[in-house]
Amino acid sequence: MASSSFLISFAIVACFAPSILAIEHIVGDDKGWTTNFDYQTWAQGKEFRVGDKLVFNYPAGAHSVVRVGDAPSFQQCLKPDNVETLTSGSDVITLATPGKKWYICVVAEHCEAANQKLAITVLPQDGSDASSPSPNSPPLSAARASFDSIYYGVMAFVIGFLGMLNLF
Repeated sequence: MASSSFLISFAIVACFAPSILAIEHIVGDDKGWTTNFDYQTWAQGKEFRVGDKLVFNYPAGAHSVVRVGDAPSFQQCLKPDNVETLTSGSDVITLATPGKKWYICVVAEHCEAANQKLAITVLPQDGSDASSPSPNSPPLSAARASFDSIYYGVMAFVIGFLGMLNLF
């Protein structure tokens, strides 16, 4: 009986492990969230998934992070009404839903004059793409796809092996 409880517990943990393995993306890498940096180039080739986190590092109060809701507001650097402005200097945003996401700095004219803005596409957590990708979508990360395949293959093998041990 104890071994079947272990097997069930192990299967549950194996199913939830990918969410625990979410990636933290340090926006701008070692440059952080700053002015006169090309965040679109930084985001190219990166894969953002539901559950991943964006970490915006900057001197507290020197910049801000605001999520805008659409491409026109992003292009025009318009802060929506009633949207929280983050200013801690170490802001962490968990990507909760798939789709396009836009972030800007609303300090002075950092967005308009110094290009301090980021647009990304967030993919579903499970590896499936809910819609067909647009021509501008980043390609599927080979490393993450390979990890997912290996992870689920190993988990299936281990669960199957433990299940067989339980039969004897």
